[in-house]
Amino acid sequence: MPEMTFDVRWPDGRTESLYSPSLVVHDHLTPERTYTVRDFTRRATLALETASERVRERYGFACTSARATIEQVSASAAAYDADETVLVTRMWPPLPPAAPADRVEEATA
Repeated sequence: MPEMTFDVRWPDGRTESLYSPSLVVHDHLTPERTYTVRDFTRRATLALETASERVRERYGFACTSARATIEQVSASAAAYDADETVLVTRMWPPLPPAAPADRVEEATA
């Protein structure tokens, strides 16, 4: 199962690197985009719960690292007003570029 990290800059300029056991975070967050602390916390929690569930489906148990990252996000977020902004600075590995539609059609023809 591919794992990833995502880096954020909190409202006071502090940076933090966060872990996910799954690339599913790409479905919920976008690099170089800002979110309110409230929205970031909600999105990151949902992504990490989904990632943990994927681990459960594959290995039969939830991912304790995803739970630890949820707790890390919540603890960090508690230091700021809900309407302040968080910047997602990096997501690694990035998603591969999507194939152009015409190349997809050629490959299936």
